[in-house]
Amino acid sequence: MASNQDELVFLPLGGLGEIGMNAALYGFGPEAERQWILVDCGMGFGGEENLPGIDLVYPDLRFIEEERHNLLGIFITHAHEDHIGALVEMWPRLRAPVYATKFAIGLLETRRLSEADAPKVDLNEIVPGQRLKLGPFDIEYVPVAHSIPESNALAIRTPQGLVVHTGDWKLDNTPYLGSLTSEEAFRALGDEGVLALVCDSTNVVREGTSPSESDVARNLAQLIKDSPYRVAVTTFASNVARIRSIAEAARECGRDVVVVGRAMDRVVDVAKECGYLEGLPEFRSTENFGYIPRDKIVAILTGSQGEPRAALARIAQDEHPDIALSSGDRVIFSSRAIPGNEKAVGSIINSLIEQGIEVITDRTELVHVSGHPRRGELEQMYRWTRPRIAIPAHGEPLHLSEHAKFARAQGVPEVVRAKNGTLVRLAPGPAEIVDNVPAGRLYRDGNIVIGAGERALPERRKLAFAGIVTVAIAIDDRGELVGDPVIDAMGLPDKNREGRDLTDIIADTVGDLLDSLPKAKRRDPDAVENAVHRAVRAAVNQEWGKKPACHVLVIEA
Repeated sequence: MASNQDELVFLPLGGLGEIGMNAALYGFGPEAERQWILVDCGMGFGGEENLPGIDLVYPDLRFIEEERHNLLGIFITHAHEDHIGALVEMWPRLRAPVYATKFAIGLLETRRLSEADAPKVDLNEIVPGQRLKLGPFDIEYVPVAHSIPESNALAIRTPQGLVVHTGDWKLDNTPYLGSLTSEEAFRALGDEGVLALVCDSTNVVREGTSPSESDVARNLAQLIKDSPYRVAVTTFASNVARIRSIAEAARECGRDVVVVGRAMDRVVDVAKECGYLEGLPEFRSTENFGYIPRDKIVAILTGSQGEPRAALARIAQDEHPDIALSSGDRVIFSSRAIPGNEKAVGSIINSLIEQGIEVITDRTELVHVSGHPRRGELEQMYRWTRPRIAIPAHGEPLHLSEHAKFARAQGVPEVVRAKNGTLVRLAPGPAEIVDNVPAGRLYRDGNIVIGAGERALPERRKLAFAGIVTVAIAIDDRGELVGDPVIDAMGLPDKNREGRDLTDIIADTVGDLLDSLPKAKRRDPDAVENAVHRAVRAAVNQEWGKKPACHVLVIEA
């Protein structure tokens, strides 16, 4: 039984304000003695113009790092990168046991073994449908349909009530591979009494219901059968159902399958271990590609999001060591571009078309279907669970706002618009935001993880916009110049509008400035540095209309 001081709270640290980087805390107990569980620990991807040099984005977990002595466990809903991708990096800061299904554990272990110095994470296997008691929490894994095997919602029972955390899900009665989202299971939870539904918002702006994965499989099979030459299909590496359906279609047409790309190789290895690719012929290695007749091969490739180092991008630029496509071959994008990746994907498509390669996308054919629920599916989930509280999750502000309106239209008594860092009290009493905690982003910069407040990113943005001028000056102890200043400019135009060399203008500016300084001031390195810095930026701005970064080095000779 819960005491009057025991509160049930929800605290998202990622995934509410963006699609990706999912991390959500649930806490129970009095404010000073709460125990916590963390649901998912995912990452986002860099590549944005305002994040030069950043490959990966992690949630800032400093709140739970400080509370890690009260963190009972980390529960993974499924194995997509936006739900597990930050775990290996963040686990040493938390060191709590991790609970996940066999497939998710396989991918986590494969990733750990491929990274130098990756920690040995405390992984504990959970079977879909299993219940686990941990402190005041009773967590049940409830299987759902999604675009990766072994996806689950979580039914989180506490003395203050039952929360259903859907994770990523959809309704699909013919999923080709994997689980169904069971009406019976969710109706049973609704009959038990759902205090709060924390629900996927990704496709709330889309009407109707999603097509089935089996519909995509049938269409892909026809497109492969109708192709006279090579077929290359690019899709999300984690979509094992899609990989299997492509492989089965290839088998029916008497074609061999070649899997191309490290991410695809890792998923295929784990899928085989878990039995998801049983009964299929062995996939051929990339080295065999060039020896297989053009009408007897299907390649399954990474690179559906335009990643520059992935297999498809290298093939499009004719830079792959083993794989090449020819005019008349067919490339199928069995995927949809994630927002922000459209330009990179479009560039690859254009490159392929210019080579005479036929490109098929979801704009013209049913070659991809989302793993997230549209409004018709959401309506059924609300009808089954009948929650007292709705909290839209997994979405950008537009998705969360539209989901909140939708939930109210379903008759949900209380709807809370939470965002990363908002502490929501679910019980006792009415649901409300009671506090805000530090939340934000961390960035993977090469081999280092940096905070959002570090100067590296704003400096890089500035360099990308206006370049840099470096000036080195040697001055002796009498204030006399020793040799000529050394000047280097990067990222600036060569000449101004009148055709004068911009480096010469900078050199003249530095020379005139130094000549104008009295010797006493020239003996002060800081004064020289500041004066040259201001003069160079002003001179370049006058000639170019932009102020570059300027680095001045004064050497006392």
